[in-house]
Amino acid sequence: MTDETFWADAERHLVRYLPGFTPRIIERAAGSHVYDSEGRAILDFTSGQMSAVLGHGHPDVVRAVSESVATLDHLFSGMLSRPVVTLAKRLAATLPESLSKTLLLTTGAESNEAAIKMAKLATGRYEVVSFDRSWHGMTSGAAAATFSAGRRGYGPVLPGNLTLPTPNAYRSPFRRADGSHDWEAELDYGFAIVDAQSTGSLAACLVEPILSSGGIVELPPGYLARLKEKCEERGMLLILDEAQTGVGRTGLMYAFERDGVVPDLLTLSKTLGAGLPVAAVVTTAAIEETCAERGFLFYTTHVSDPLAAVVASTVLDVVERDGLVARAAALGEQLRERLLDLQESVGVVGDVRGRGLLQGIELVTDRATKEPADALGTAVTAACLERGLHLNIVQLPGMGGIFRIAPPLTISDDDLHAGVDILAASIREVVAR
Repeated sequence: MTDETFWADAERHLVRYLPGFTPRIIERAAGSHVYDSEGRAILDFTSGQMSAVLGHGHPDVVRAVSESVATLDHLFSGMLSRPVVTLAKRLAATLPESLSKTLLLTTGAESNEAAIKMAKLATGRYEVVSFDRSWHGMTSGAAAATFSAGRRGYGPVLPGNLTLPTPNAYRSPFRRADGSHDWEAELDYGFAIVDAQSTGSLAACLVEPILSSGGIVELPPGYLARLKEKCEERGMLLILDEAQTGVGRTGLMYAFERDGVVPDLLTLSKTLGAGLPVAAVVTTAAIEETCAERGFLFYTTHVSDPLAAVVASTVLDVVERDGLVARAAALGEQLRERLLDLQESVGVVGDVRGRGLLQGIELVTDRATKEPADALGTAVTAACLERGLHLNIVQLPGMGGIFRIAPPLTISDDDLHAGVDILAASIREVVAR
C-alpha cells in the first residue's frame, strides 16, 4: 500500500475522532522513538498517549505479554486467577495502608466511571465536583465530569456535575496584594459556588493532581490538603485521577505523595499499563464493604483479565528494579532547568510548569498581556516533527500554545536533551519567520 493509498483509505473508512491526525504513517516503535513509513526516527516526547512509561517494546513487557497470551490472557468475568490477586496485593504495597482494595479494568475512562459509581453508591448521593478544565474520559459518567471539551452537541449529561475553578497560577484572576496566586481564596470561592448550586447531595470531588489535557496545571502546594478538608466537611469522597501522574511519572510513585493527602479512591490507567490497556480503581476496605453490601455492579468484558494483571505487575517490577521513580525525578530536574533557560532566552515562552517527566510550556504572543499563541503552537509542532520530534499541544480553544512534554521514564539523558534542543530550535525558527 502506497502512502497515498493509505491516506485515501483512511479518509474513506475511518471515523475522525479528533481535529486531525499526525501527518506521518507510523510503522514501528522501539524505546523512545517511533519510525515512519520512510524510516525516519521520531523522538516520542508524549510516551504514546502519555502512557508508555517504559518506552516502546520493552523486553520485559514483550516477554510477559507473550507468555500470558500463550497460557492465560482472558477469562469469564466471574472467574479469578492468581495474577489478578497478586497485582492487587502488589498495588496495595505501594500505597498508604488504607488503600487496600483494587478493581482491575482496562481504560482510564472506565476506572473513573467505576470510581464515580462507587462514590455515589457509598454516599447515597449523586453530585460530582471537578475542575472546569478537567478531562476524565469519554464514557457517560466520566464525560459528565469532563469540562475541558466534548460537551456540546450530545444532549444532556448526567445531572449533578458541578465545577471548581482550575487553580492555574499563571492565569488565575485570584491574586494577593503582591501579585502572587491566591489559591486559597480561589478554592473558597469555588466551593461557595458549589454549595450554592448543590441540591444537598454532594458525593465526590474528582480531580487530577496535575491537569494534563487542561494545560499542565499543577495544583499548588497545600491545595490538595485543603481540598480534602472541604470534602470531609461536606461528607464527600475525594477521587484522585492519576492516569498520567501515577507510577513514577512526577518523580514520586504517586503525585499525591508530595502533599501527604490520601484519597478515598484512586484511579490509575495509562502509566500502569505502560501503553497497554490496563486500569484500576483502588479504594478503602470500608468503602468497598459499603458498596458490596449495596450491590455494587461493574461487570465488564475485561474486568479482572489475567493479561492486564500480568502487564501491570511487570510494569511495577521494572519501575522498582530499575529505579525509575528516582530517574524521573532526576531527569525532571534537568528538563525543568532546560525549559527555564528557554523561557529566559525566548520571549514567547510565557510559563513553565509541571513536575518530573510531565512538564509543559505555554507560548504567548506577548508576555505582558499573556495573549494565547494557538497559531504559533501549531507551527512549532509542525517544525518539531520535521526535525524528528513529536510533542503534543493541548488541542483546546485558547490552549494551542501549551505543549505537553511527557517522554518515557527510560529515555536517555542524550535523547531528553536532544528533544529540548529540537523544541528550542523550532520555536526560534517559527518566531523568526
